[in-house]
Amino acid sequence: MRENPNYNEIYYQHTTSHSQVIDIVTEQVVPLSELDAPIDWERLFGNAYPVEIEIGSGKGRFLLEASKRHPKVNYIGVERAQKYVELTRERFEKHIRHFGVDRTSGAFSNVRLVRTDANYFLTRYVPEMSVQAYHIYFPDPWPRKRQRKRRIFRNRDFLEALTRTLTSEGGRLYIVTDHAEYFQEIQERFTDLSTLRSVDAALRPDSDITTHYEMKYVLEGRPIYRAVYEKVMS
Repeated sequence: MRENPNYNEIYYQHTTSHSQVIDIVTEQVVPLSELDAPIDWERLFGNAYPVEIEIGSGKGRFLLEASKRHPKVNYIGVERAQKYVELTRERFEKHIRHFGVDRTSGAFSNVRLVRTDANYFLTRYVPEMSVQAYHIYFPDPWPRKRQRKRRIFRNRDFLEALTRTLTSEGGRLYIVTDHAEYFQEIQERFTDLSTLRSVDAALRPDSDITTHYEMKYVLEGRPIYRAVYEKVMS
């Protein structure tokens, strides 16, 4: 059995045919295939602010709070599951309605949701050295032995894309998980990457913004493991 996943054109044809880019404020939905690759962030957002990407944005709690706190940072939430994309849209919509947010005020214009496979998006649509930070919180650990090949950090193309697309000036990768064995594996895989170095996990900004899973697991008393990696200047 393969240790690593095998992603090819046939796989992507089945998993990315419905890929979309969604504007939270205007609710405009554009097929990902209609955007030029790599994506021009300035054209997409209408500004030259730095870009941060959350991979596996889930129910959108981090995405909403971070984008609200940092209006001069552009956020992209990548999520493959349609149900979570819809839950994230509902979270933003409820916030906008509840607080009477003026859609013409510019609030949340710094957010885009991308419904697609993360590896597909990073390897084909994200420009080199264009991402200030990646946030990967509670990636699926695929705990059963026969499933472990699906772990995203086992994908060499994905790891290469992460390092290639991070900016060379302080580009960082933030990882949080509750799965001890997977956390150890992630650390081992990053020791082989000379382009990233481990830094103090306490350097993670906005650590007070917790995801849905973190809130749940903390209440259950599970230990939480955190890591921060920084791109090494070449």
